[in-house]
Amino acid sequence: MKISKKNAEHYVWGESCDGWHLVKNEELSVIHEKMPPNTKEVRHFHSKSQQFFFVLSGSATIEIDGEIILLNKFEGVEIPPYTFHQMKNESNEEIEFLVISQPNSRGDRTLDQEYK
Repeated sequence: MKISKKNAEHYVWGESCDGWHLVKNEELSVIHEKMPPNTKEVRHFHSKSQQFFFVLSGSATIEIDGEIILLNKFEGVEIPPYTFHQMKNESNEEIEFLVISQPNSRGDRTLDQEYK
């Protein structure tokens, strides 16, 4: 079955960010996410899941173990397990990106206690 934002399971995270589950099973998760300007995710790591973030539109800032990386349209970065990271939209424009997790990261998230 063909999948897109139009027919995928939708959820809201944070105060105003959106996510659409394009693939959702135990071994793989592919989520299309949208972040309005000046929003950010909570800094965290995953014990089992490796992730790949890929920007579809706009420019995202991602902090990975203290390193700040600017991701422009059609650029991505891989994040191994046990690596603190935080996706941010520090721009004045909405950003959209894919988050690919293997295995699925549901229930596999440890928050950075300094950022609580």
